[in-house]
Amino acid sequence: MNLEEYFKRIGFYGPFSKPDLETLNQVHKHHVMSIPFENLSIHCGEKITMDHELIFNKIVRSNRGGWCCENNLLFAWVLKEMGYNPITLGSRVYNNTINQFGPIDSHLINKVVIDGTAYIADVSFGVSSQIWHPLELVSGKDQPQSPGVFRLIQDGDLWTLEKTGRKPLVLNEAFTNSPLVDKSPTKKIYGFTLVPRGVDHFLETSHYLQTDPKSLFTNKSICSLQTATGFRALIGWTFSEVTYNNQDGFDVLDMKDISDDDVDKVLKEMFNVLLANKLVPINNKAGYTI
Repeated sequence: MNLEEYFKRIGFYGPFSKPDLETLNQVHKHHVMSIPFENLSIHCGEKITMDHELIFNKIVRSNRGGWCCENNLLFAWVLKEMGYNPITLGSRVYNNTINQFGPIDSHLINKVVIDGTAYIADVSFGVSSQIWHPLELVSGKDQPQSPGVFRLIQDGDLWTLEKTGRKPLVLNEAFTNSPLVDKSPTKKIYGFTLVPRGVDHFLETSHYLQTDPKSLFTNKSICSLQTATGFRALIGWTFSEVTYNNQDGFDVLDMKDISDDDVDKVLKEMFNVLLANKLVPINNKAGYTI
């Protein structure tokens, strides 16, 4: 494991002289633009681990992406190597269908303190809820980014990340009422406390998420990558190219279904993902929007 390989993978060529906010912003954005949020291993017969070496080999050397317990764990290692002092936190994803947080810390994030100011770094939530730059850990402050306006709200020990976005403009009428289309203007994304967490805190959850029949991740194959103008996503067989904030103030969603024969081609050409094992796409009914 070395930083040079990682920097090459994300297309970051520095220079950086100290662990400051500008460098953190750059590396964070390069990561989300280069490494997908994806759970394809589950649907390729592969086990997802929290072993640093295996994660590095998968994401950096094998042109893959990963989910939060891979991407954000790798990112924490990167930050430490660069001279930052990240603290790993656990968060509970908000279920907008039933309007409550999940019962377990299913999402791993990092807190970074720079010159006395704390920031939340998260390179692995994906789709329209993905932050491009770290968020300042301050309550109630609007923090505009290309995907929309993010804000962190503190209520006692609980911090909640929420986002106000734009109305979706779906080009293909066949997908106007797709359950994948998020039509809520403001939504909660996840909640967390500032209690530091180690890898052990997520091991049981990681196993559950990739094996339990009720888990979102066993019911949907997901691959998402941020782009200069929005993001791309492949959910099962549904490919979406999303452009943020067109001239009329909409997010434009260009959605279509692809065939089994085109899945590998789309993954390679649109996400730069090369799979070693055969993917079995899946898109069962579950509460998930892009």
